Amino acid sequence: MSGDGTGKAVLFDVDGTLVDTTYLHTVAWWEALRQSGRRVPMSVIHRTIGMGSDQLLARFLGEDHDPDEAASVSAAHHTLYAEYWPRLAPLDGAAELLRACADRGWTVVLASSARGDELEAMRRAVGAEEAVTAATSSDDVEASKPAPDLVRSALDDAQVTPERAVFVGDTVWDVAACGRAGVPCVGVLSGGITRRELEEAGAAEVYENPADLLAHLDDSLLARRPGRD
Repeated sequence: MSGDGTGKAVLFDVDGTLVDTTYLHTVAWWEALRQSGRRVPMSVIHRTIGMGSDQLLARFLGEDHDPDEAASVSAAHHTLYAEYWPRLAPLDGAAELLRACADRGWTVVLASSARGDELEAMRRAVGAEEAVTAATSSDDVEASKPAPDLVRSALDDAQVTPERAVFVGDTVWDVAACGRAGVPCVGVLSGGITRRELEEAGAAEVYENPADLLAHLDDSLLARRPGRD
């Protein structure tokens, strides 16, 4: 991290991008909503994974929902999802991708809509802490994805401007947040969102998963070494 604005940073979403959690979240939200008497199909829930939980709850409970119900559903989701933490699995190539970016001189920052304790569990699962400079979670910002706050917080952590950063994410919410922050987004399909959806949302490039991006690193937006235009 140069501190003078001349470096470059790669910002990573974590859920569904580095760790295989998208469908675990889907099941946890499905059960949490059922406990509150809300029956929402998993296919519908899946399309919302990646946005902040506050916005997800507003979608399923209504904009004028009871705050106590929202708190209850959120707590139930957290409890149900936490049961998976000891078994969380990184996606193929996740740790190697982070290390490759760091070895090439990129400042690596995590930017996740997850709560802080959830993010810590995922970082343990990935196991590439030496490559990560900083991380920001929903605990650190006022508004979550698709608002640009998380992306901007990650830029602040990396001490770079938007034009000197690249974001890697798996959802249209990542792409939307990046668009509002002025950062190009590289998409991966490991969260279950289609290539067409990511491209139509504005993703600059799309790869199958972290391993695929790693294999094509020299042909991607991450090909240029920091400080070289």
